[in-house]
Amino acid sequence: MPTTLKRPGAVLDIPLPLDRAAGGQALQVHAGLRAAILDGRLAAGLRLPSTRALAQQLHVKRNAVVIAYEHLQSDGLAEARTGSGTFVAALPATARHKSTTKALSTTIKPLPGRVFALGKTYADPRLLGRLATAMRRRIMKGNDLEFSFGDPRGHPLLREQVARYLAANRGVICDPACVVIINGTQQGLRLCAQALLHPGDTVWVEDPGYPAARATLAASGLNVCPVPVDAEGLDVSQGAARAAGARAVYVTPSHQFPSGVTMSMNRRAALVAWARASNAWILEDDYDSEFRYAGPPLTALAGIGGGDRVIYLGTFSKILAPGLRLAYMVVSPDTVEAIVAARAGHDRFPPGHMAGAVAELMEDGFVAEHIRRMRRRYRIARDTVVATLRASAAGALDVVTPEQGLHLLARLPPGLPDDAATHIRKRAGVEARLLAETYAEHAPSQGFILGFSGHDLHDLTSAAGALGQAARNYCNDRG
Repeated sequence: MPTTLKRPGAVLDIPLPLDRAAGGQALQVHAGLRAAILDGRLAAGLRLPSTRALAQQLHVKRNAVVIAYEHLQSDGLAEARTGSGTFVAALPATARHKSTTKALSTTIKPLPGRVFALGKTYADPRLLGRLATAMRRRIMKGNDLEFSFGDPRGHPLLREQVARYLAANRGVICDPACVVIINGTQQGLRLCAQALLHPGDTVWVEDPGYPAARATLAASGLNVCPVPVDAEGLDVSQGAARAAGARAVYVTPSHQFPSGVTMSMNRRAALVAWARASNAWILEDDYDSEFRYAGPPLTALAGIGGGDRVIYLGTFSKILAPGLRLAYMVVSPDTVEAIVAARAGHDRFPPGHMAGAVAELMEDGFVAEHIRRMRRRYRIARDTVVATLRASAAGALDVVTPEQGLHLLARLPPGLPDDAATHIRKRAGVEARLLAETYAEHAPSQGFILGFSGHDLHDLTSAAGALGQAARNYCNDRG
C-alpha cells in the first residue's frame, strides 16, 4: 500500500508493499523499507515518517515500526538523529541493487546555443521583469479563462492583439476568430498537414530552405518536392514543371531562409495565381519580419490579396524568446473548424497564463517598444559580425549585410572541395550552420549561416575573427 515519506520541505509518495511471507509485522515493515532503500527509491538523507505516522499508514502496530527502524539502523541503512527523526543513510554505490531499467543507447542533447547559433534572443531584464509581473498577476487572479479547459484556438485576448498587430504591421486583415495560437511553426505545419492535406499529397518547398519545416512536412506523410530559389525567391514556373499537381507550398517570402532574398511582386502574384488555379494552399512562414533594418515594413503575402489560399504563420520566438513556445497562425474562415478538429488529437488547447501575460504587454505597447530596442541591438551585432568577418577573411568569404532578419550568409569562393566548409568550421571551433545543410538536392555553393542575435558582442567578435581567419588560411593553403 502507498506510504507518504517526508523530509523537510518535501513529500514523497511511494508504494511500500508488505510481504506477509517475511514473518511478523516488524519483519514485513523492515523488508519493505530495506528493499526501497537498496533499490534507490528512498534517497540518502530522506527523513522517514515518525513511527506513529507510519504505523497508522500501514495499519500495523507502532512497536513493529520501532523494531523495523532499529533493524535498519543495525543494517547501516538508516540513522537516528536526536530531536530530528530517522533518516535514510548514505550508501556506497556498490551497496545498491543494479537498476533493471534499460539505459538509452543514445544521448539526447539540447539544441546548440553557442555563438552563431540561430534563433537565440537577448534575455532583456526589462522584458523579463514585466513578463514576470504580468504572469504573477494573472495567476493570483485565478481567472477561469486561464485555469480551466480553454478555447482550442488559444487565449482570446492574445488572438485579438495578434490580429491588431498584423493589420498594423504586416498588412494582414483578419478576424481574431481565425487566429490560432500554437507552440511553434512545426506544430502549425503539422496541423495544416492533418486538416487540409492528405498523406501522399505533394508540397513544394524552397531549395535551399528551412530543414526543420521540410522534415516536419515529410514526417506528416507528404511528398516533399524541392523547388529552386533564385534572386526573386521561389521559382513558381520550376515548381509547376516539377510537380504541377502539388496541393501546397511552404515559403518564406519576406525573408527567405537561408538566402535572405525577398520574393518579388511578380513571383508573389504568380504564386497566388497558381494556388487559386490549383486549389492549393500557400503556407507562409513570416518568421522574423519584425527585424527590418532598412526601408519600410514589407507587406506579407497574406496581405496582398491571397488570403483565401494563404495560411499565415508567425512567431513570438524571435520577438521575445523561443522558450515561451508561443506562435500563431491565421487561417481562412472555412478552415477554422478543420484546424480545431485536428488540434483535438494534439494538445487540445494551448496554456493560457503566458498567452494572457504576453497579450497584456502587447496591449500596453511594451512589446512594440521591446522590438524597437532589440532591432537597434541586433543591428549593432550584425554590423560587428560583418565588419569582423570581412577584415579577418580578407576576401576568403563573401559577406552580404542583410537588410532584415537575425542571420547572415558568408559564402566561400567557388571551386573548393565539397568538404571545405566543414574543415573551416572545425578549425575555427564555431557553431556555424553550413549552407549546404539547407539544400534538399546538391548544394551548388558552400558557406555559413551565422546567427547574430542574442549573443554577446565580444563573443561574436572573437568567433567571427576565428571563422574569417580559418577561411583565409584554408584558401591560402589551397592556392
